Amino acid sequence: MSTAIEEARHVVTKLSAEERRSLVEWLAHEPVEVAPGIYRTPRVCGGDACIRGLRLPVWQLEEGRRNGATDSQLLQAHPALTPEDLANAWAYAAANRAEIERLIQENNEV
Repeated sequence: MSTAIEEARHVVTKLSAEERRSLVEWLAHEPVEVAPGIYRTPRVCGGDACIRGLRLPVWQLEEGRRNGATDSQLLQAHPALTPEDLANAWAYAAANRAEIERLIQENNEV
């Protein structure tokens, strides 16, 4: 029984050099879901975890919450957000505390 990765490796070996370059280029821009509704996309917001399809990093929402913003205020400030987006962001932030702390700190040093 082969895995999808093994199958992909087999297919990639059949690609021309140009096709491989094209594949790598595509993969370099492809969003990856790292948690429900949370994506990392290379070259978008520095690759930070963001809300689905939005250029809104989880750390930024968490920072807003720590500064006293309520969910209602965040939803009003970001009309494209849904309550489900915030629930996903809070779950991600709780599960990835060290990452969120680091990003908040780094972005406040700028």
